[in-house]
Amino acid sequence: MVEAWYMDDSREDPRKPHRPEPDRPVSLEQLSRIGVFYWKIKIFYEEHLHLDDEIRYILEGSGYFDVRDKDDKWIRIAMEKGDMITLPAGIYHRFTLDESNYVKAMRLFVGEPVWIAYNRPADHFPARAQYQQFLSQTVQ
Repeated sequence: MVEAWYMDDSREDPRKPHRPEPDRPVSLEQLSRIGVFYWKIKIFYEEHLHLDDEIRYILEGSGYFDVRDKDDKWIRIAMEKGDMITLPAGIYHRFTLDESNYVKAMRLFVGEPVWIAYNRPADHFPARAQYQQFLSQTVQ
């Protein structure tokens, strides 16, 4: 969990925490009121789908995309610097770091950028039905 606080007025080394006495914590709700939003990276590990293709380019580091096959079994895809992947709209997937604990990835879009993840179950979306139809026609 991220932690935030009002700083003291000290002119000491800026690398120090600068916590005032008494402590003056700042909540995530307070941060959101000034336009600062926080997400925990683990949200990417939550199984989800998108209504548009997800195109990712790995700029630095490495990690894993996990995707579901036609039998709902996980397939792990190792990604590293220079790799690019396209996940079709409607496919259940997730992402996690590998043991290097670092990745810098770029999301690319075709058309208007939209990035909304729908956690499973999300079978009611037309994108999911279209993907399942694609699977039934192409996967043996």
